[in-house]
Amino acid sequence: MIQDTIAAVATPFAPGGIGIIRASGPGVEDIARRLFRPTKGRPCPFNSHHLYLGDIICPDTGAILDEALVTIMRSPRSYTGEDTLEIQAHGGLLVMQQILRTVLKAGARLAEPGEFTRRAFLNNRIDLSQAEAIAEIISARSEGGLEIALARLKGDMADLSRGLRDEVIELLGILETSIDFEESELDREDQSNPKEKIQSLEVRISELLATYQRGRMLAAGISVVIIGRPNVGKSSLLNALLGKKRAIVTAIPGTTRDLIEDTLAIGDLTMLVVDTAGIREGADLIEREGIDLLRDRLSTADLAVVVVDGSDEPQQEDLEIIAGNLHLPLVVFLNKSDLPQKLQSERFTTLGPGIVCIQGSAKLNHGITELKEAIYGLVNQEKREARSSVMVTNLRHKLALEKAAVFLQQARIALEEGISPELILLDLREAADALGEITGKILCEDVLDRIFSTFCVGK
Repeated sequence: MIQDTIAAVATPFAPGGIGIIRASGPGVEDIARRLFRPTKGRPCPFNSHHLYLGDIICPDTGAILDEALVTIMRSPRSYTGEDTLEIQAHGGLLVMQQILRTVLKAGARLAEPGEFTRRAFLNNRIDLSQAEAIAEIISARSEGGLEIALARLKGDMADLSRGLRDEVIELLGILETSIDFEESELDREDQSNPKEKIQSLEVRISELLATYQRGRMLAAGISVVIIGRPNVGKSSLLNALLGKKRAIVTAIPGTTRDLIEDTLAIGDLTMLVVDTAGIREGADLIEREGIDLLRDRLSTADLAVVVVDGSDEPQQEDLEIIAGNLHLPLVVFLNKSDLPQKLQSERFTTLGPGIVCIQGSAKLNHGITELKEAIYGLVNQEKREARSSVMVTNLRHKLALEKAAVFLQQARIALEEGISPELILLDLREAADALGEITGKILCEDVLDRIFSTFCVGK
């Protein structure tokens, strides 16, 4: 039972036309009556979901803090499932602080990060996958990521995982029934059904898991690292991709010593593009630090763009850089096409499978559109075959599905080998519990703490 009332500023801490303070819990009406003076001067009925115009006052002094619109949304028809108060005032920082301070003094306490959404989950207004979708909507950086998060909020992942779990529970019922009867009393055709149903579940979970890489890229964006020897045009290429001057460009080798990064939208993907220090022998101490940072970033990158000076003689360092990163999708950008060329794309496309080579000039903005198309194509091509209409974007969901798949496989093998049904039931129960973790049907408190701690205070 939740007995206290929480409050927080629900809008960003920045000046704006409107700022909203939200309170939730059993004491919100008492707080509203103490702080709100209706413009018409009559006692306010506070009908649910009605807006009332008036002044927010300090109960101790009667001083007016601001003119505002006030509404109470009564349980259960509110975001949290509790009585909820919203004060829509002017969005000045000082105004917000003063009103929040007064609300807290009137009987509320400051909400913890994500506590409003946590209460919505605990009061069965939303399931856990929908709660996580709310955080993803707020932080979405691409249209594709936003679309997936909205679908999750509407329940696509919840409906699918609940359906899979219901089928596992149905299987449990079939096998539990088989334990209570002699083998001769069972229809042999019915006995074969559990294995077929488990195989069907395994296939659908496998198709769902196949969407994770693509879904993660849409939701979180991808990391694209620009690498190459010093002075081949890496910083110029970053500026050309972004359409603005983000990195300093000089003819002096070693100008870029730290990581320089910015975001870029290509189609439905958001990309974090990282310019790095040039890789060379004999670098000074600061440059070596930059090269170490580059290696760390490459370990988590989704794709690398290797910049090569097409006007220069072939360099062994270029080949070594490419050979050292063949575990990543690679695009080789033959830069400085505005100068006489000494390198051809065929020199690099044969070095590894799937290497794409683009000729262009970062200085003159040539080949930049082709480079963007090549990047987009490489990060998309591997997962086009995923057939599930629902995409997995959340690592917690992925791990739960993988766990369910393992237990289903164990149950199927046990059935094939004629192992005692009691042992098969254990695997099926574990599979059902794993699927239940996605919506929060089966969950422990520390997982809830970890999830909701990532939310902002007002949500």
